[in-house]
Amino acid sequence: QVQLVESGGGLVQPGGSLRLSCVVSGSIFSILTMKWYRQVPGKQRDFIARITSGRTIYYTDSVQGRFTISRDNAKNTVYLQMNSLKPEDTAVYYCNANDNYWGQGTLVIVSS
Repeated sequence: QVQLVESGGGLVQPGGSLRLSCVVSGSIFSILTMKWYRQVPGKQRDFIARITSGRTIYYTDSVQGRFTISRDNAKNTVYLQMNSLKPEDTAVYYCNANDNYWGQGTLVIVSS
């Protein structure tokens, strides 16, 4: 059973930074394509970043230049470094493995 556990969310002021982590168990992490999504209550879940097993990376325009996705295969963990945060980044952030498995989400609130 593949399990994903996110952490690192919280309350941050506009312009601040947070780093989210997602630890994966139950699979060979190094071969997984890992993605980050976010969802505002009442709205659809939106894709924001992807890193493949070969470390090819893609970002949506909304986070390009501010967010950085990375992975540590030795720790079975994918990260999302979020800088220059804006109030519109407020959402529940989810990690996804191979388009099949989801974590429980971690809440990020950007507010003064």
